[in-house]
Amino acid sequence: MLDDLKAIKSLDKSGMLELIYNFPDTGEKAADIARDSIRGLRFHNIMNVVITGLGGSAIGGDLIRMITQERSAIPIMVNRDYTLPAFVDEKTLVIASSYSGNTEETLAAYQEALKRKAKILAITTGGELKNKALADEVPVITIPAGMPPRAALGYSFFPILVALEEQGIIPRRHFKIEESIKLLKDARNQFHYDTPESENPAKLLARKLHGKLPVIYGVAGVTEVIAVRWKGQFNENSKHPAFFNVFPELNHNEIMGYEGDKDLLSRMEIVILRSPDEIDRIKKRIEITKALIENTVSGVTEIWPKGETPLERMLYLILFGDYVSAYLAILNQKDPTEIDFINSLKDRMKS
Repeated sequence: MLDDLKAIKSLDKSGMLELIYNFPDTGEKAADIARDSIRGLRFHNIMNVVITGLGGSAIGGDLIRMITQERSAIPIMVNRDYTLPAFVDEKTLVIASSYSGNTEETLAAYQEALKRKAKILAITTGGELKNKALADEVPVITIPAGMPPRAALGYSFFPILVALEEQGIIPRRHFKIEESIKLLKDARNQFHYDTPESENPAKLLARKLHGKLPVIYGVAGVTEVIAVRWKGQFNENSKHPAFFNVFPELNHNEIMGYEGDKDLLSRMEIVILRSPDEIDRIKKRIEITKALIENTVSGVTEIWPKGETPLERMLYLILFGDYVSAYLAILNQKDPTEIDFINSLKDRMKS
């Protein structure tokens, strides 16, 4: 089925696979838009950064937090709530990210940032957030509309990275954005739906996960947020339950679950997102964990990234996981773009 292009296109009605293929292009465009939008903008006396958003608009902030933690001179955190942390004040840079511009939690947090006299930058396609920001003379990075927020990761990630570089919060050009995008452009063809399953690692992994319960393991500070992204993409794109955890924390609790019901464990497929950036003690933990659990679960798969830098490796693993989630949707005979449950929940919240 994964090599039947007609069947794929009949299920992928809104072209999620093409949106995934275009991820490097949207990232490149997003970086250019951000540079043009905030050229010359300077905030002063910033002591911390809070990125506030939800869902697909927040995952970019999580990735920023993870990848910059060893390079940022000040704390960076992600806020997923109506309210802001108590420490937010005039020395805080609040980045309000909402793809639609109408996310109610983000709008509430934006208003609170104004009251506390925080420095604010908005990233959105439009909506109420852009209207408010323009009225309040808050700088806005306006990104293209028309995509599901989870497919617009390039627009929620790269503008924040550029903004932090422009403000001197992280070293300029340390993350080599252009080189990372080139790697994605080179890598994406191996995952494309034209590439047959026998030669396509994303299709092969989707096949392995079909009918199983995926559990995605990352490493704290290295691949933890990528594991969250994989889990969320399996939920939204594949309409498939999935769970995640991270080393070393899972060795202090979750590992005991593998002494549980054998029938249940036999349906679990473990995916471990690896990286050359792991420290030696983590590598040892992973090897011991694999030895302890591999005979109790359906299988254990390790995914190693391509790339020479942490940003290249991170983006490669994200692209890989996005493709797997779309192919798993096809195997589940689901439209990867449809999110009826989420839309129904939003409608009920309005009533």
